[in-house]
Amino acid sequence: MAGDALLVGIDFGTSHIKAIAFTRDGQVVAKASVPTPTVYPQPGWAYYDPVALWERTLTALQEMTAQLDDPARIVSVAVASVGEAGVPIDDAGAPTYDAIAWFDTRTKAQAESLRRQFGADAIFRRTGLSIQPIFTLCKLLWLRDHAPDALARTVTWLNAADYLTYRLCGVAASEYSLASRTLMLDIDRLCWETSLVQEAGIDAAILPPLLPSGTSLGAVLPAVAAQSGLPATALVTTGGHDHVCGALALGVTRPGAVLDSLGTAEAVFLATNDVLKDPAVGARGYSQGVHVSGGYYVLGGLYTSSACVEWFREITGAGFDYAEMEREGNAIPPGSLGVHFLPHLRTANPGYDDPRSRATFVGVTFDAKRGALYRAVLEGLAYEARYSLASLLPYLPSTHIEQIVATGGGTRNQLLMQIKASVYNQAIRVVSIDEATTLGAAMLGGIGAGVYTDTADAAASVRYTTTLIEPIREEADFYERSFSTVYQQLYPAVRSLHHAISELQQVQPN
Repeated sequence: MAGDALLVGIDFGTSHIKAIAFTRDGQVVAKASVPTPTVYPQPGWAYYDPVALWERTLTALQEMTAQLDDPARIVSVAVASVGEAGVPIDDAGAPTYDAIAWFDTRTKAQAESLRRQFGADAIFRRTGLSIQPIFTLCKLLWLRDHAPDALARTVTWLNAADYLTYRLCGVAASEYSLASRTLMLDIDRLCWETSLVQEAGIDAAILPPLLPSGTSLGAVLPAVAAQSGLPATALVTTGGHDHVCGALALGVTRPGAVLDSLGTAEAVFLATNDVLKDPAVGARGYSQGVHVSGGYYVLGGLYTSSACVEWFREITGAGFDYAEMEREGNAIPPGSLGVHFLPHLRTANPGYDDPRSRATFVGVTFDAKRGALYRAVLEGLAYEARYSLASLLPYLPSTHIEQIVATGGGTRNQLLMQIKASVYNQAIRVVSIDEATTLGAAMLGGIGAGVYTDTADAAASVRYTTTLIEPIREEADFYERSFSTVYQQLYPAVRSLHHAISELQQVQPN
């Protein structure tokens, strides 16, 4: 049966929920994608209706299984998801409140409260994370402060993937990679940091059991099987954090390999053997977590990557499609006629830690039309990713970057990828797997179902091709000068202005 087995991965992403059936060697047999139902009620706020999330997931599963001649071949299902989002449920399994989106920033006051109460360095030593408003503990504290009745009715908090897994099989559990994004995991002992949670003012009893990724939880519920087209014999396993699942699928499990995962957000992901203890790592906005394959990782990157491209397309008006953007950007020489872009649309990115930072164009002249501004956006994304990686490496003195592997929808932007290779001044391996996150989840399901013996067997079983993008020497030389003389000075130059703007906004009249 193993040779005929199909493994289903579900990816709850920022923009879409995907359900894909893979063969044992990672080939796509059927796939479906539906928009993630995100609500934006006011600036800085975003949430998901948990019922709508589940209904959209069922729709994706229905569309995917309808493409299969024999859905009974499906032996396992696992879910990957964004981190930092979750669903509080009551004793009947019903949501008590909306799922606050991972990028929602309403929780800034709660993050500052944690900083004052515990200190950023102490939090980092206990959890491996810097204090950021997006992390789960801040969301729970916001519920305590603004929706106490909902929190009082909550008996279990489930991370985003854990919630969909619970709806699939009826078992409430979490796993280490997503728990790593909560600000509530003891990263050394791999258990909930219950004393921290209690001291912060949250009942730690709402935290579910912790299990390794790929642990079998039970079969698909009969009612879910009837609704989704999944066989009732399929096993549901714990899944993982989306970027970490993608790293598993691409074999980025050992130090020396970098995964540059380009989606709405961008993760610059390094596998590590040990937890970094220097609090300066947290002070610069980096975070650490548990790899689904075992060991650890350090995470930098950008909170807005493809989101910056989409934002620019939207504000430049109807009719500016991606092909036209590519054509106009290619017509502009490196340097974008002097325009530089700081891609802090939601907040600063690691190695900065500044929730009040904002995006910025500088160097704009009358000559800089739409194409120059677009190329500046792409160059800014590449500079920022390089800065995030370069600022981390001094804390990993024994780590030498041997390869950079790129995946995600952003890799289809050919101009961006060429710019990135030249800005990194290092070749980038773009893999043929468009859905690495979903595949990583499916591989974890396959481990739980016994299709693979372990993560090494799963990684060795997957087939894909790669395209090597080499830096252009002349452009790399230019970008090196631009990066050192302009880009690295950009954030420090505008920081005080952004803080002044933030303060003005807090006191502006209604």
